[in-house]
Amino acid sequence: LPKQEHAIYYLKDNTTKEILYGGAAGGGKSALGCLWLIEMCQKHPRSRWLMGRAKLKALKETTLNTFFELTSDPTPESEKLGLIRLGITNQYIFNAQTNIIKWTNGSEILLKDLFLYPSDPHFDSLGSLEICGAFIDECNQVVVKAWQIVLSRCRYKLTELNISPKIFGSCNPSKNWVYKMFYKPNKGNTLSDNRKFIQALPTDNPHLPQSYLDSLLSLDKNSKERLYYGNWEYDDDPSALIDIDSITDYFKPNHIKRSGRMRMTIDVARKGKDNTVFRVWDGWLCVFRYSIDKSDLVYVVKKAKEFQLKYGVSNSNTVADEDGVGGGVVDFLGCKGFVNNSSPIEVNGIKENFNNLKTQCSYHIAKMIVKREIGEICTSQDIADIVSEEMEQVKQKDIDKDGKIMLVGKDVVKMN
Repeated sequence: LPKQEHAIYYLKDNTTKEILYGGAAGGGKSALGCLWLIEMCQKHPRSRWLMGRAKLKALKETTLNTFFELTSDPTPESEKLGLIRLGITNQYIFNAQTNIIKWTNGSEILLKDLFLYPSDPHFDSLGSLEICGAFIDECNQVVVKAWQIVLSRCRYKLTELNISPKIFGSCNPSKNWVYKMFYKPNKGNTLSDNRKFIQALPTDNPHLPQSYLDSLLSLDKNSKERLYYGNWEYDDDPSALIDIDSITDYFKPNHIKRSGRMRMTIDVARKGKDNTVFRVWDGWLCVFRYSIDKSDLVYVVKKAKEFQLKYGVSNSNTVADEDGVGGGVVDFLGCKGFVNNSSPIEVNGIKENFNNLKTQCSYHIAKMIVKREIGEICTSQDIADIVSEEMEQVKQKDIDKDGKIMLVGKDVVKMN
């Protein structure tokens, strides 16, 4: 396919190190990754490669079966449909115990489980691994650290075999590290020279039956946007509390009425990290936002008083984080304090089942955003992009488990 040829060009150059072939379902992503490994093993005797996925079981049930189909003998039906069947099963042996494909010329493909297990947070199990290159199928399902570790292991006999180390990943649209590292920089023409992104769509593949395309079009909106149209702005994570359409409407708040009652919230940076963010609210409409990269107590209090005077906000209608530097802001300013880890408050006389106040407020604000009950006037697209990304990462932890409602921590979000 033309898109596959585009990817192959980068797989064979001497500049590109990381390639993401992604977009939608049915674009021939897994087949391309397998064909690349097959060619490399044939072309470079005694070379060693990795075929990986988040879980080994899924790798064997999907990607490995694609590998077997591609290497199988051609049939009248496959020839009629124009499907690739190489007829080279006599050139390798797969050992299901060691999970290694051994070629008769000495080359190997190692099948690897790349899931982030709590017992191996640093992927020490890959520490002694040495490979020439890797194909990670559905790479959006592994954490970015797994990708980086595998890339660092692409060092096996590179000079001797005259091989340029590469890692090739395939995936469907996902709003995690693949979006940040590949899709977004590519869209903004800021992708580094050693990284390449190729968008794949099901309509690129003439071998897909119309019934398959129709099935994609019949999916729910999020799935259809991702898997048929290849829209990366839609998230498939069921734990996400705010969808992309709601976020878009949040920054187009023509439907939000002003109440004339002014309030101010101050999200104070903790221990010098992140930014301190001031927001002035007219009812449920944020009419002013100001961010500083300082958490100096005197400066934060000075800016708070400045904004209170400008917008007519009283201390009783001002709230600031009471953690770290925020505690000093509350004391010196005389405003109300917000303790993130305090107990949830009662709502209509009912104590809600959240693990702390911060989670409770985040959950309710997310619901208000989805219901189009809250909005923000934003004059900077860069700020809107940052806030949108933060909203997309508001996700409920362990949604299938009983117990107190919790949100996914920032440390986990950064890892993904």
